This record gives sequence, C-alpha cells and structure tokens, in this order.
Amino acid sequence: MSVHPSTNSTAPELTVIGPDTRIKGEMFFEKSARILGQFEGKIIAQGEVQIGNGAECNAAVEAQRIVVDGKVNGPIAAHDRLTLTENAQVQGDITAGTLVVAEGASFVGNCNVGPRAQEILKNSPNATTTKPALATEPKGSIGHSPELTPPWATQAAGNVA
Repeated sequence: MSVHPSTNSTAPELTVIGPDTRIKGEMFFEKSARILGQFEGKIIAQGEVQIGNGAECNAAVEAQRIVVDGKVNGPIAAHDRLTLTENAQVQGDITAGTLVVAEGASFVGNCNVGPRAQEILKNSPNATTTKPALATEPKGSIGHSPELTPPWATQAAGNVA
C-alpha cells in the first residue's frame, strides 16, 4: 500500500534558498524558509525562518519562529521564539516572545523580549490575521512597534535631506 506524501506527510513545508543564491527584494513565505545564501531586503514568513550557517542577510526578518546560525544585519521580529546559535552574528534590534542565545553568539542592538514584546508585535498597526507585517513606525519607547526598516534604507533616506 502506497501513501501519497502530500496527504500524509508530517514534515512542514520548507522553501530553501541555496548557498549559491543571491536575492534582493522582499520574500513572503506562507510556511517556512531556510536561507543558506545571501539576501537583502525583507523576509516575512508565517512559519519559521532559518538563517543557515554561512548565510548573510542584510534584511528585516519577521516570522513566528526564527533560528539564526549565520549573519543578519537588520531588525528581527519573532512572534514566538528567536534562537541565536553559537555561530549567530546579529546586528540590529530584536523583538521576540522568547529569546534563546547560545554561548558564542554575537548580538549588537536593542532587545524587547517576553509577553510585552509579543503584545507589541500582536498590536502592530500593520498586523493582520493572515500574515505578519513589518512595522514601519520610528524607534521609540516600548509602547511603540519595533522598527523593522533595514539600516541601509534609513541611511539612504538620511542622505537625501
């Protein structure tokens, strides 16, 4: 008796961006994603985003769960859990319901973690019930939504004035 994998599979769907891939722009994943290459822009997922060892992301990243094992330069918003492995190198503000940091991880930025952080993400003016939305309000007190604009975007805007 054969079972069709799509009808009885327990493994979550996962989109993989390979190590030889460079992408610039915005990506939205209805399920989960694993980034092994280079990405610049915004990543939004309803499931989990994995930034693999050797991956480089100059990006705003938002998902239910995020695991960083590579480099991220930009804000991170994990509605449920953010895990920084011993190889993680993060430069940017993070907001997460739960934060797990392994010995050896590198993090430079501001941090909002816990129930109040989850409330901030849930009450974001851009939040929807169908997908997470990156906040665009300026940085401020904990009562405001986290800033999720990539650093290079604000630098370019600052040079215009």
